[in-house]
Amino acid sequence: MAKRTTSRKPRAAAKKPAKAQAKTRRRPFRVLAKVAIACAGAILLSVSIYSVLPPPTTPYILSEGVRLGGIRRDWVSADTIAPQALQAIVAAEDANFCLHWGFDMEQLRAAIAEGADRGASTLTQQTVKNVWLWQGRSWPRKALEALMTPVVEALWTKRRIVEVYINVAEFDEGVFGIEAAAQHHFGVRAADLTLRQASLLAAVLPNPKQRQAVNPSSFVDRRARAIADGAATIRADGRARCFIR
Repeated sequence: MAKRTTSRKPRAAAKKPAKAQAKTRRRPFRVLAKVAIACAGAILLSVSIYSVLPPPTTPYILSEGVRLGGIRRDWVSADTIAPQALQAIVAAEDANFCLHWGFDMEQLRAAIAEGADRGASTLTQQTVKNVWLWQGRSWPRKALEALMTPVVEALWTKRRIVEVYINVAEFDEGVFGIEAAAQHHFGVRAADLTLRQASLLAAVLPNPKQRQAVNPSSFVDRRARAIADGAATIRADGRARCFIR
């Protein structure tokens, strides 16, 4: 007698337990969380190190060095920079530097009211951008800048912020920092800058490739005179106390 054959349906694949499925769904978020924590730790470590040690270079200085085949830069401490140079830079870039915690809300509201063309970045924000980030306007850069600015304000003194900024700012094509700028433009050391010379250097910011501190245009000359007046004002009204000893 012939054996009776029966067809068997293929077995359905076993479903993953609910816990395993939830674990799989959570895995990308865990990876992102670990990356975020690692990035935050790296930022915190870097900010802490640079609170006492000079930044060896910056992304922009590196790129300009490659483009130009070399740059001029000499780090000097705030103690060996003429006080009027520190005052001129702050008067030019952020007169209320001693009054805020990294964001000047009054200037920000004014910038919003007047339109996007007006800048409202504080000296701390500019330092963060110059030391760690890249040039140009973009939302990712602004977001990183906004995240890092309070960290710098919390871990650095105001004097340290000015010291780092004035040592990484560009004052002519390939000329970075106040010491190299003083020697390049006026043949003196940063410690010997006069208020007029310091104001002319501050006046070329933020367009050092288009403005000249020596043989200045009428615009740069007027701006330098206004900066010198501003430096005297913040010295007299106490807005320089947080960074001048």
